[in-house]
Amino acid sequence: MENKSDKSDKKDYIVHLNKARKKRNKNDFERYIILAAIAVVVIVILLFAGKAIAKRVSAGAEKTTAATETESQAEDPGQLKIAAKEAEESEAEAQAKKTEEEKKVVVDSYKNLGIVQVSGYLNVRKEPNTSADIVGKLMGDSACEILDSTQEGWYKISSGGIEGYIDSQYVLTGDEAKTKAYELVALRAIVQVDNLNIRKEANTTSDVVGQGLINERYEVVDQVDGWVQIPSGYMSADYVKLEYALNEARKLDLKAMIFNMYKNIGISDVDNYLNVREEPSEEGKVIAKMPSKAAGNILETTDNGWYKIQSGKITGYVKSDYILTGQAAKDEALKVAELMAIVNTDMLNARSEPSTESKIWTQISNNEKYPVLKQIDGWVEIELEEDSNAYVASDYVDVRYALPEAIKFSPLEEKANAAASLRTQIVNYALQFLGNPYVWGGTSLTKGADCSGFTLSVFGHFGISLPHYSGSQANMGKAVKSSEMRPGDLVFYANSKGTINHVGIYIGNGQIVNAASRRSGIKISTWNYRTPVRIRNILGD
Repeated sequence: MENKSDKSDKKDYIVHLNKARKKRNKNDFERYIILAAIAVVVIVILLFAGKAIAKRVSAGAEKTTAATETESQAEDPGQLKIAAKEAEESEAEAQAKKTEEEKKVVVDSYKNLGIVQVSGYLNVRKEPNTSADIVGKLMGDSACEILDSTQEGWYKISSGGIEGYIDSQYVLTGDEAKTKAYELVALRAIVQVDNLNIRKEANTTSDVVGQGLINERYEVVDQVDGWVQIPSGYMSADYVKLEYALNEARKLDLKAMIFNMYKNIGISDVDNYLNVREEPSEEGKVIAKMPSKAAGNILETTDNGWYKIQSGKITGYVKSDYILTGQAAKDEALKVAELMAIVNTDMLNARSEPSTESKIWTQISNNEKYPVLKQIDGWVEIELEEDSNAYVASDYVDVRYALPEAIKFSPLEEKANAAASLRTQIVNYALQFLGNPYVWGGTSLTKGADCSGFTLSVFGHFGISLPHYSGSQANMGKAVKSSEMRPGDLVFYANSKGTINHVGIYIGNGQIVNAASRRSGIKISTWNYRTPVRIRNILGD
């Protein structure tokens, strides 16, 4: 028989046993959950690992295939060359097709196309007659839009922003014009500003060799680091638009364009000539003379009242007291600028009529400037001297407004013997009257003289008598070859009929001093600025 104590112990044991069973069951459940979670993780890892292995296998296969193909190609270099050539040909064909399409767009943009066929340029006039003002020029092979063809012998045209009239006999039209136009369309630089410097080299410090006006078109030769090369030089790419186009009309050069030739313009403020010296001193050697109202580019200012100036091909020093600057220089420049024909070939034939059939009656030298009297299609009428006009082909002159510039000059040194000293005295005396006026029939060295009146008065000062007619003076003294002439000899020129009508005094250094015309007065010229017909030694030594 159990006592209370035994019962109590038994009960405690049962309770403890049940607790242990529950705890064990709980731990088993948690273990099952952990095992299940581990199983899920393992399955996921296996799935990703399988995909990675498959990807690597696939990549390896592709690599093997690519390598096989590369090896195959490497084994056949001829195929590579053929493929490259085919690609180049395809690209070239595409570019050619694109270019042809662009050309067609250009040609089709003209409703009534005209193509100018001249050597040189064709004048665009304000009215349909040869005496009307010239408002522009169309270079050979340029294009225009024909607006009206009802005026006999004339077309009213529009080209390059200019409207006017041109001689119709020099213009291709219709299908002939279109066929020609396709040959002429080219990549061109179209000026986008009022005026743009054309420079000798592709940099802003290079010499300015010309200017392009707004809307003018220039064929592109090359493109170099922000510059566009055209046949005559370089333009800044910032101020042009590049596109396929035909050439069109250009405006007549304006007086104001002369300022583009000078960064810091100075104008000689003297009545005759201003000495240009080698050094900034009154003792400096005279190397040139600036005529009255001549222009130069002021390079620097010295502390002792001199400007270093570049004028034409001369660089030297002039007294600042005799140079206009700033607005005063610009105002004076506009007053005196003249439309000039500047010779751009070694020797240019001058004719009595505007035709190649006309007789050549003299030749004129490179870089000489002559006042323009008239522009006729393909020809320019120029003034050689007073009452001596000639015609030159427009191909060989640059017609633009220009200012006088310095003339190279070295004064004669005194010689030991009397004859040489007399020649020196005659030359230096004659040069005192540079810039004085020309007056037909005059003999005054200060108030005015014509060519023979000038030589008459200069030699008369030294007691040497000459008749007042160049033809008569040409028969005095003795003949001299050009290789033997000396300062003080007289150089004679003839008109278109071969009659002597002009004379100058040789001053040495390949130059003469002469009373040229009402425009020029007494001036220095190159001795062969046109062909001399006679040289005479009047002094008898």
